[in-house]
Amino acid sequence: MALPGQDIGKTIIKAVENQIDAEIEKLENLDISELESIRKERLAKMKQESEEKRLWLANGHGEYSEIEESEFFNVTKKSKNVIAHFYKNDASRCKIFDHHLKLIAPRHLEVKIVKLDAEKCPFLASRLNIKVIPTLLVVVNNITKDKVIGFSDLGNCDDFSTEILEWRLAQSSVIKYEGDLLNPPEKTKQNQKIRRVIKTNKTIRGSSYNTSDSDDE
Repeated sequence: MALPGQDIGKTIIKAVENQIDAEIEKLENLDISELESIRKERLAKMKQESEEKRLWLANGHGEYSEIEESEFFNVTKKSKNVIAHFYKNDASRCKIFDHHLKLIAPRHLEVKIVKLDAEKCPFLASRLNIKVIPTLLVVVNNITKDKVIGFSDLGNCDDFSTEILEWRLAQSSVIKYEGDLLNPPEKTKQNQKIRRVIKTNKTIRGSSYNTSDSDDE
């Protein structure tokens, strides 16, 4: 005698099989003109994606580079998606962001990732209200959309993964992300804490440039 759970499982499997069969039948019934239309549509999409990648690479996407204050607004005009890391040489956590952003840049050609020395661009940092170092400024369509301030959104720890930072950045749609936006990767108690911090962290600390190097969990 089959258990109730087994019956439900069989029903779901059967429904999936029926759906697949229906899709196969639909494809088999397409005439030549419809198949040609689908082929042209896919080719057009591939050409568009190829052209996008060409333009991104021409604009320096795929690399993690340093820019001057005078270059910032030109960068945000040329590129739809920009992540700008405001750093200080004597802040150890900036080097941690450097490590992860170097890995993220070639993975996500759709975003231009740059860094700026906050002490060399006081006007820009003041205008953008950068008060904690390090800060990642997220700009989409030439508008400031988000900030990752210190490591508070990353669990207040130094050993977070590159995937966790990708997930956090994806919250503002600055990068393409195929995972679950509601839950960070590598589910652990640490990640449960990250979700809570992101929901409750609404303040920016201090004046001038505070560093997040001494943040406690």
